[in-house]
Amino acid sequence: MFERTANGPKPARSTLINRHSIATRLTHWVNALCIALLLLSGLQIFNAHPELYWGRYGADGDPAVLSIGAESGPSGTRGVVRVGSVTLPTTGVLGLSTLDGRPVARAFPAWLTIPSYQDLATGRRWHFFFAWLFVANGLVYLLAGVLSRHVARDLAPDRDQLTPRHLWREILDHARLRFPQGDEARRYNGLQKISYLAVIFVLLPLMVVTGLTMSPAMDAAFPVLLDIFGGRQSARTIHFFTASLVVLFVLVHVAMVVLSGPLNNLRSMITGRYAIREKGSDR
Repeated sequence: MFERTANGPKPARSTLINRHSIATRLTHWVNALCIALLLLSGLQIFNAHPELYWGRYGADGDPAVLSIGAESGPSGTRGVVRVGSVTLPTTGVLGLSTLDGRPVARAFPAWLTIPSYQDLATGRRWHFFFAWLFVANGLVYLLAGVLSRHVARDLAPDRDQLTPRHLWREILDHARLRFPQGDEARRYNGLQKISYLAVIFVLLPLMVVTGLTMSPAMDAAFPVLLDIFGGRQSARTIHFFTASLVVLFVLVHVAMVVLSGPLNNLRSMITGRYAIREKGSDR
């Protein structure tokens, strides 16, 4: 990018800093792979019984918290999503999709699942393999983050970042697509830190533990899990919505990466080097 001077444009000055350690970079990309494959294989598993319940029991005919499927009506078959007593038509996206040129009743379409064809056993193999890889990778990240003080130094919010005035200003800056420059860009902003900590220490552990609660073997070894979550069906529902929040976080994260400078952000997560531009220069 360039600054305008009396003699014409000149390159805007920037400083390269070491932003991400090799441990952070490696675990980040393994996490990205695991989350993507866990999502796609998880939707395959959900398709085998596309209804969520609350409590210890749930089966066809029981009142569902959420269900995705197809129903027949005067105008033909349509896809629907039911949330409690509310029914939303979703033909072509959820509940009813086109496969080989014909409509097929299916919660999530073939292009969103692993494998693309309906196969619960294969979906579970994919899901369980990458779930354990995800857990192992997360433990490596936490261990490296604690030993290197990455968590305490980079993720713990500074006191000035937690004031209501500062957080409100950050919300307005994000809404206006104004991103930190100069010394402020050397650290994560308050919203980033709060989001990262919530995902790392709340959402992801909750997703893992509720996933374990759905395993009969784990329930036999640790029956307290069923008491904590109020039953396997409640755990399945929490698991689904927690995973949905993780997906939402990833979408917002990717959008912020693109809007704040994709090349600079990608370089920092590949090489560790991040360019800090002076205040007042273009992004």
